[in-house]
Amino acid sequence: MAILDATLSLLTEIGYEQLSMEAVAGRSGAAKTTIYRRYRDKAALVAAAVEYRSHATPPEPATDDLRENLLTLAAWLAHQIAEQEIGLLGALFAGMRSDPRLAEEMRRILRRDEAAMTNQPLRKAIGRGEDLAPQAAELFAEVAPAVIVHRIVVAGEKCDERFIAHLVDDILLPLLRGQ
Repeated sequence: MAILDATLSLLTEIGYEQLSMEAVAGRSGAAKTTIYRRYRDKAALVAAAVEYRSHATPPEPATDDLRENLLTLAAWLAHQIAEQEIGLLGALFAGMRSDPRLAEEMRRILRRDEAAMTNQPLRKAIGRGEDLAPQAAELFAEVAPAVIVHRIVVAGEKCDERFIAHLVDDILLPLLRGQ
């Protein structure tokens, strides 16, 4: 855990480009050989640290109402994103642009998390006969986090109940229903 904590701290402080196995070893107190034995490269180490940090599970659909389930899911997602340090997000975004291995690892994590987040509420809605766009899960996974990140990072605003309702009612539901 010390290795992963050190990786996250250094990422936030110095960014992905400047991050090195040596720096992680120095910060964590672990031998560099130990780090290389566990993680084949910097991208694998960073991916492991991100997975270690983001272990939250999306809420299960609580009702048969798609809107209510999307409100709950969007609020949960906004909370998860808001808890991330802006410096860490920036380091990951920059690293993904410059290192194809990190981009591959982060996309693997994102695809897994997207599936976990959208599978239950959308499958439940389709099972009840909701008419959703064929790519509803992918649309939710692309649009909801992007709008939330924009709101929090770019606009500097909180994702309060009113904003979450706007996101679901005016953006997500029409998009998911192909309207």
